[in-house]
Amino acid sequence: MPSITSTTYLPDAIGKAIAAIQFDAQGLVPAIAQQHDSGEVLMMAWMDRDAVAETMRTGRVCYWSRSRKAAWRKGDTSGHIQTLVDLRIDCDGDTLLVLVDQTGVACHTGRHNCFFRAIRDGALETIAPVMIDMDNIGKDQG
Repeated sequence: MPSITSTTYLPDAIGKAIAAIQFDAQGLVPAIAQQHDSGEVLMMAWMDRDAVAETMRTGRVCYWSRSRKAAWRKGDTSGHIQTLVDLRIDCDGDTLLVLVDQTGVACHTGRHNCFFRAIRDGALETIAPVMIDMDNIGKDQG
């Protein structure tokens, strides 16, 4: 499968995007990562202003870890990177849709996406298998 060229933005465009985003009281905005070609929703994470700028500048998706209180670039420890294809801002400016080309798995559990549990016959079931043992490749938030 051919590699996707990452989308990057010039500083003026980055500034305009950040100005259009309504960050919450903690300076964060939810970001939904979606596989660009299949439409599969992979995960939801948070971005701060710096993560948005880093993502748009480099074409590698970067998030803000609320638990670590630090930026984390997707895949730095796992190798399961997200290449930016397009960044979209919703109508209210308070949610981002990050269209990506996912390399490897998106979820820190080793599953392809983070939405692997569903109610079936009144019980919560796991509906997707672990694809990769993440304990063997380092600690990454997904």
